[in-house]
Parts: sequence; C-alpha cells; structure tokens
Amino acid sequence: MLIPSQYFVTSGKALSAVSDLNAFDLALFEAGIEELNLVAVSSVIPPEAEMVEYRRIPMGAVTHCVLAQMRGCGGDVISAGIAYTKRKDGYGGYVAEGHSFGDGESLKEGLRAKIREMERIRGVELEDPEIVVEEMRVPEGSYGCCLASLVFCGYR
Repeated sequence: MLIPSQYFVTSGKALSAVSDLNAFDLALFEAGIEELNLVAVSSVIPPEAEMVEYRRIPMGAVTHCVLAQMRGCGGDVISAGIAYTKRKDGYGGYVAEGHSFGDGESLKEGLRAKIREMERIRGVELEDPEIVVEEMRVPEGSYGCCLASLVFCGYR
C-alpha cells in the first residue's frame, strides 16, 4: 500500500501558438512538474501527511497528484484550481479540484462549495480551505492552459 506522507501544492499557466497540448506542457513546466508521469488520484489527504515546500522529483517518476486543468483558445477566459483542507479532528483532509470557462473568483466560490459538501457528506468539521487558482484570458490566435495540483511526494 502506498500511503502519502508528504505533499506540496503548485500551479501554472501558459500560452502556445501551436496547440492546447503544448500550452498544457508549458503550464506543467511553469508548475515545475513537467518531467513527471502524473497519475491523477482523488481527494483524500491521509492522516499525518504533511505539507512541504516544492521539491524537484526525479525525471520520469510515477507521481500521484490531484490535478485540475483547463484548456482554451483565442478569446476564452479559463481557470483551474484546487481547494485543500484538513479535518478539525486532525484525522487527514480533503482536496477539491475544479476548472471552468470563466473567471477565477467564480471558480473559488465553487471550490468552497465543494469543500462544504464534502464536509456535509462525511459529517465532519473541516478547517477553512486553502485555495489556489490560475486564470487567464487567452489571446486570439493562441491556445492556453491553467492548472493547479496537489502533488504527493513522499510515502510511508
């Protein structure tokens, strides 16, 4: 069993004249996770897992993360983000991700609502969430990508 013991949060946004895939690749580069084999996981931060500063992970490493991304093209307003929080009883935490054709403030409110719903479903009290959102208006003739990720970087 792989149980994450450490994580960091990162984000990026980028433009490309070639494709939305290249914009995504550049956004990964800005976030510092471009050389990893990312595996998307759901929303649970294990008990005792601690947040650490960004760290470089070896090239090609299979890396678990909660990833939000949004791609768009000329004229689009795009945003992507995550909200993360711990339980007040100290027993782990949760991550919510979101993306939209729209501004970052609207996305932040949607992320807060997702965290509140996770709290309601589980019948637990959660701390106020930390929220990381990237937003951009993609210029005409370009492709854009916004992303945010909680990256697991240590295991017990």
